[in-house]
Formats: sequence, structure tokens, C-alpha cells
Amino acid sequence: MDENLLWEQQHGSGFAHLLGYRITAWSKGRAEVEMPLRPEHMNRAGLPHGGLLTTLLDTVSGYAGCYCPVPGHVRRTLTLSLTTNYIGQARGDRLRAVATVAGGGRKIFFVNAELFDVYDNLIASSTGTFRYHKGSEDPDGHPR
Repeated sequence: MDENLLWEQQHGSGFAHLLGYRITAWSKGRAEVEMPLRPEHMNRAGLPHGGLLTTLLDTVSGYAGCYCPVPGHVRRTLTLSLTTNYIGQARGDRLRAVATVAGGGRKIFFVNAELFDVYDNLIASSTGTFRYHKGSEDPDGHPR
């Protein structure tokens, strides 16, 4: 398993641990995140909260652009813009988000992402614009 993926799964952000999502696939220009659904993730209608859906799309999009092939190195990004489209209602007990870098340059990149339920129904999609943190523009990243 990729050392950086393993490290991220074990030491991801506090927010990742709070919500319970984890990165399951990560390569140059692509990422996948999965999350089991819990009662506290639901809105009053019993569906996953829209803010949760957008969080997963934002998260997977950032990961898609900041993969680093150098073990022990990291790249960081921040979201400049994210447009989310809610398409369907999630069924089941798990969500999966997939993102692919659509283009960009040295400091800014663009990502398309989709969110699926456990039955592979498309639940939401997004397009986003992201910027690398200073020092993360280099594809080889910098030491953690």
C-alpha cells in the first residue's frame, strides 16, 4: 500500500475522524473517499445532511489534486470555489465520493467529483477550483 495513503488514513484530520470518512484510493489526479453513515449524519428527514455531502465532495476533490508520490512528503490545498449539485437521495449505510482533476496549472487546479450511495446511485456532483498552499506546488511536495 502507498505509504502516503496509509499515513493519511491513520493520521488524517480531526474532522475526518469526527465524521468517519477515510481515503480509500489515491493516485495522481484521482481520489476516492468512503464513509459509513451514522444517525448523527442525518437531517430531520432521515437523509444524509447536504452539508455532509458537500464536505465529502470538497474533501475528495482536494485529495485528487494533492497526491504526492514521494514517501514521507505531503502536498496541501485550499478550496477557492465549490459548486455542488444535489441529484438524488442516498439509500443504504455508506457513501463513496470520487474525484478527478480536470485541469489547471502550477498554483490552481480544477476538479470534478461525484458522490454515490451504497447502490452506486449518483447522489451529488461538484466542480471546484483549488489552490496549492505555498510549497505544495511542486509535485514532489515537502516533508511532513
